[in-house]
Amino acid sequence: MADITRRSFLTFAGLGAVGAVGLGTRPWGLQYAGAQPLPTSGAGTTLEAVARPAGSSGYRKLEAGPGWGMIVRDELADAQTGREDRRTALTSFVQVTDVHIVDAQSPARVEYLHPVEGSAHRPQETLTTQGLAALVRRVNTLAAGPHTGRGFDAVVSTGDNTDNKETVELNWFLTAMNGGTIVPNTGDLTTYEGVQNSGADLYWNPGSEIRDMYKRVGFPDLPGLLDAALTTFSSPGLNTPWYCVFGNHDDSVQGTLPNGISLLEDMYTGSKKFEVPSAKESSSLGSASSSGSAGDVFTALSAFTSKPRTVTADLSRKPFTPEEFIAEHLRPENTGPGPVGHGFAPDAGQTGIGYYSFEIAPGVIGISMDSTNRAGYVDGSLGEAQFKWIEQTLIAGSSRYYDTDDSPVSNPGNDTWFILFSHHTSGSMDNLNSDPTDPSERRIPGAEVLDLLHRFPNVLAWVNGHTHENKITPWQGSTPDRSFWEINTASHIDFPQLGRIIEVADNNDGTVSLIATLFEADSPYSVGYTDLSPLGLASLYREFSFNDIHATPELRTGDEGDRNVELLLPSRA
Repeated sequence: MADITRRSFLTFAGLGAVGAVGLGTRPWGLQYAGAQPLPTSGAGTTLEAVARPAGSSGYRKLEAGPGWGMIVRDELADAQTGREDRRTALTSFVQVTDVHIVDAQSPARVEYLHPVEGSAHRPQETLTTQGLAALVRRVNTLAAGPHTGRGFDAVVSTGDNTDNKETVELNWFLTAMNGGTIVPNTGDLTTYEGVQNSGADLYWNPGSEIRDMYKRVGFPDLPGLLDAALTTFSSPGLNTPWYCVFGNHDDSVQGTLPNGISLLEDMYTGSKKFEVPSAKESSSLGSASSSGSAGDVFTALSAFTSKPRTVTADLSRKPFTPEEFIAEHLRPENTGPGPVGHGFAPDAGQTGIGYYSFEIAPGVIGISMDSTNRAGYVDGSLGEAQFKWIEQTLIAGSSRYYDTDDSPVSNPGNDTWFILFSHHTSGSMDNLNSDPTDPSERRIPGAEVLDLLHRFPNVLAWVNGHTHENKITPWQGSTPDRSFWEINTASHIDFPQLGRIIEVADNNDGTVSLIATLFEADSPYSVGYTDLSPLGLASLYREFSFNDIHATPELRTGDEGDRNVELLLPSRA
């Protein structure tokens, strides 16, 4: 099968980050520049252990492998010996991203495209709710940064919280994060009605004897899996206040297609599900999706003549609007550990404004960007009004900064540190299509956002997701104090299924450290196939994701400098 990401399939565009500092510009990787390793508990994180395959080929179970060590990255500032004894913790927070809660039985899904777009169907996708609950348990168990010991100030989910902008997916996500009972089923609540019991060779059919394309490479017969996946269970909910960021899957059909296609949106709550359309029909829809034309997609879907499967219609699958997405976060019953609205302003359910700022900790401000484009599609960008708001927010917390012509500006007031959050990376913000809600507004690409951040010495980092891989980029400014780090973290639906802890510490020697540590969900590395409890299912969620025929674990895991790292910056607040 061709290994093509959803983004490359639909846009034929590379990530192409502009102007990144190459890792060869300075040596890095020496453990703390000769100083003693950071004191750390390590327990429960990838410092202690990391999932690895048992065996060298074929379908493999997982086992505990050695942890990943900490790597110092000093491209942007020198690492001073002894700083671990001098440092003061400023904040400690958790990033989770791309959890992709999936209604795997939805008629609006296009699983049949997975031979050319692997993420259209994943063998583990019936288990996303159990997987997220296990991730929540791990965050609660960890409770604090492993290096500074500071309790978590916040958890930030950086987008693609749902997979197909369905109301029921959103409800499951909110319940998993806030705590409560989840019924991970739609349609006929007594049985599964999706592609994994279709009998088609194109999908893994765990409950039947058919030797489908997945079983031929080692996926097991697993009677009872689908029934267990639909069984009611409870999530403990986070113990830490959490904040939400929009992702393209929270805003467009399967995160890829243009919005406003009436035929497709009607399919959400309908009773006709296409599981194995003809090769010609699948190819036609794939080409229409790549064209970026809502009309082409509508035409391709209208031409389907293959017989669909009749499933149980369900109004809970209704696609939500951005306003409805925000309004659900603002409902009192969805407050959980707080805050009310999880960052969204009290009137955002009416205005649809999906960006905001919030205090992560005293002296550290988070800026949550909405990098989706209401036109739909995979890539992102910012509207000009949001871009100007970000600039004004940075100015308000900066006693000095640089104007657009690079001239220094003094500003009365106190300094704060800034950490920005978005779903898209700087290199995947090139969707400049007009926003249908404001067609005259200019769209801002990622390169302009980088230029903006370089003007403010108080910016520490830009934290994001979207690419489903770990990647940390140093963005060097024209002077050392105008540099910052971009921290991109792998998803929780695709292996290696990680979250990231970020601790910020003032080293009291002219430098600041961002200490980033990856962690896995709180589920066993391996269970017997008779263990279909929620914990067992969370374990199988990881195992199936590793063995997905489209998986690229080595790419998504990143290099050692993208995993557990200490990132140095000059101190300038």
